[in-house]
Amino acid sequence: MTQEKRITPVSGWPMLILAVFWILAAGALIFFGASTNMPVFIGAGVLAIPIFMVFLAGFLVLQPGQAGVLLMFGTYVGTVREGGFWWVNPFQTKRRISLRLRNMNGARLKVNDKAGNPIEIAAVVVWKVEDTYAACFEVDDYQDFVNVQGEAALRHLASLYPYDSWEENDSNMISLRANIDQVSEALEKELQERLQKAGVLVSEARLSHLAYASEIAEAMLRRQQAGAIVAARKTLVEGAVGMVSMALEQIRSQNVVEMDDERKAAMVSNLLVVLCGESNAQPIVNAGTLYH
Repeated sequence: MTQEKRITPVSGWPMLILAVFWILAAGALIFFGASTNMPVFIGAGVLAIPIFMVFLAGFLVLQPGQAGVLLMFGTYVGTVREGGFWWVNPFQTKRRISLRLRNMNGARLKVNDKAGNPIEIAAVVVWKVEDTYAACFEVDDYQDFVNVQGEAALRHLASLYPYDSWEENDSNMISLRANIDQVSEALEKELQERLQKAGVLVSEARLSHLAYASEIAEAMLRRQQAGAIVAARKTLVEGAVGMVSMALEQIRSQNVVEMDDERKAAMVSNLLVVLCGESNAQPIVNAGTLYH
């Protein structure tokens, strides 16, 4: 639950007019006392000047997207969230805090994923201050707190998932490379849990960089290429078997030729060689028969 107390101070414009009249009156008293040789009026005018200076310290200017946190001798008074020209108690301490969205472009971190492989990972976090009381008084420096906790959350997230699903031989497992949206959602949730104590709202968190560390990048690339070749071969063989089965079925249904099991096996072997071979097939005219 937020501890922020929102207040609306007095408008600064009427107080500015009052301040102008005050300094004019002080000048008039000094001039009148000097012209009439009456030290009382001169003293009153001189005394009004430091009071005027204290009065000026109460003015507060806030731009859109800014908030002013007010303290009175170390006690929290409230927060002004509306932009404009305001006047508050001159003895109150004023601290301005930006409420605008900010980007944290994290540095590239070298961490180990769930499978123990060293990887490089980085993230971009969009955040803003939601609770000014917590941002000012619950942590020492909320901007530094965001940076440190963002790095800690990213390191923890990288240790929960493998870089790729084949690391665990489970295609249904969430991986850093293949499930960017789910991983970013998990990162955003963890960051919000860590940063809410500082009054920070996380609007978005996404991975900005993901790669294997340089020492294993070449080996992992070869492994990925091998996996791609195996997957392609599997698809090729499945298609070839389907085509051979279709060919045998059409030959049988259309009575093109009668073939025993040995002839069928030879035909299947030849078709699979042609369909699955890496190079183009070189036809050879058989002048004899299958048995001679």
